[in-house]
Amino acid sequence: MFTDYHVHTEFSDDSVYPMETVIQDAIRMGMDEICITDHVDYGIKEDWDCGHEIAYRDGEPFANVDYPKYMARIREMQDLYGGQISVKTGLEFGVQTHTIPQFETLFHRYPFDFIILSIHQVEDKEFWTQDFQRGRTQQEYNERYYEEMLEVVKKYKDYSVLGHMDLITRYDEAGIYPFEKIQPLVEEILKIVIADGKGIELNTSCHRYGLKDTTPSVKLLKLYRDLGGSILTLGSDSHKPEHLGTYIKDGKKILKDLGFTRFCTYERMRPVFHDL
Repeated sequence: MFTDYHVHTEFSDDSVYPMETVIQDAIRMGMDEICITDHVDYGIKEDWDCGHEIAYRDGEPFANVDYPKYMARIREMQDLYGGQISVKTGLEFGVQTHTIPQFETLFHRYPFDFIILSIHQVEDKEFWTQDFQRGRTQQEYNERYYEEMLEVVKKYKDYSVLGHMDLITRYDEAGIYPFEKIQPLVEEILKIVIADGKGIELNTSCHRYGLKDTTPSVKLLKLYRDLGGSILTLGSDSHKPEHLGTYIKDGKKILKDLGFTRFCTYERMRPVFHDL
């Protein structure tokens, strides 16, 4: 089964890829199922209906998903293309501890199939700009990243999988921080994830970012396996046509070589298992 469970469209502030074109491209690629997972990042972005003029960045609206239009568009895609591909409703929640109440409210406003929980910012500071890392040692910002993730998974439960779990690695200008040094924190996080019936994703964007390891790393995937984790999704983290569906087949082989036997799609927030 060919799926992509991390896909962004024009409803994300960092993509102009039209949702209908995404679906048409996925059908041409022979994809069986796709989940649209556009960005919501409370703390640094506001909702479209915030009651005042929203900010712009690089000429584009810097805002969260326009939820009513988004949900209507996905329903339209399901009606138009449902005979050719299964289209699932998702979002990527960039959660911080202080934004949890906003995400709890949003989750209960609409019916979802799938939610990615990602740590995109800490203390409303971005990683890609180095605002979060600035003024901290490599040890301090790596530990602070996973400490925030731990607090979030302790308190927030309305999600399906943790997205690109070691995202901080992508933006670590000091190089690869030894996994062994953050392993106790990661292990604590994964134990909660597993106990809560949640999972993690294998994010195949590591290839286009030129990373030397998978996302998350092989060591993290092995730890998840050894702790009894079995819920895994695969996603390209697509923002452009050239990203869609890339390296999904390779990702399945990696998981299989690590001893995993199944991956998941989602239906109304429940995992559906498929053989790798």
